[in-house]
Amino acid sequence: MIDGTSPPTAAQLPPRLIGDGELTGHSVVANSTMNRERVLTGVNSYTRELGLDPAEFLDDRGPAPSWLDLCSGEGHALRAAAQQLPQAVITGVDLVGPLRPTQPSNGLELITADLCQWSPARRYDLVTCVHGLHYVGDRLALLERAASWLTDTGLLIAHLDPATLRRPDGTDASRPVLAALRAAGFDYSARHHRLSLRGGRSVRLPFTYLGADPEAGPNYTGQPAVASYYGDGAVGR
Repeated sequence: MIDGTSPPTAAQLPPRLIGDGELTGHSVVANSTMNRERVLTGVNSYTRELGLDPAEFLDDRGPAPSWLDLCSGEGHALRAAAQQLPQAVITGVDLVGPLRPTQPSNGLELITADLCQWSPARRYDLVTCVHGLHYVGDRLALLERAASWLTDTGLLIAHLDPATLRRPDGTDASRPVLAALRAAGFDYSARHHRLSLRGGRSVRLPFTYLGADPEAGPNYTGQPAVASYYGDGAVGR
């Protein structure tokens, strides 16, 4: 090379990227067990992962609080919260959905759907995604949409692994993405890998989604995860 650098080796070249339609059928995504058995409080719980008890948070939100949980797995935490707060509207959305039969509960709805295609008909006081973004291809687009699903005083909390955000050449895109998220009003705790946003709003991030690599390997959780590739500049979604 004229500038003295070496051309990328085969191992350095970015992998074949796939679109989100193909990604949803991949074994890393469709058979994920990351969030299936998590309960509301205790050791393996939403309270521990989110840094707050969702039921306590909702109890302070007025007579008819609402919670949307993305990638909700079996929905154990949501059912427990619905029992404590029968007046609450609680919605869980998961690509696979509950694998065991569930009893209907007033105010609780568990939806099986692809989050890339699904949108709610209302806004929520609390929107959560516990380790679910690790398996979403265009996670930035989902965060943009989820920001608009919050009430004016609502709270969004989601786990994000910046190390799985890549540039077109496969290099790390975490710094510009986190900078853009913070500029849009998000906070990020590197210690807990938690992204949060207070107050619903329109968010537009300056990146173009290029595709996903479901063979990226384990992330900080130790479980296989998806790497998402982005170029500079937003396009219509």
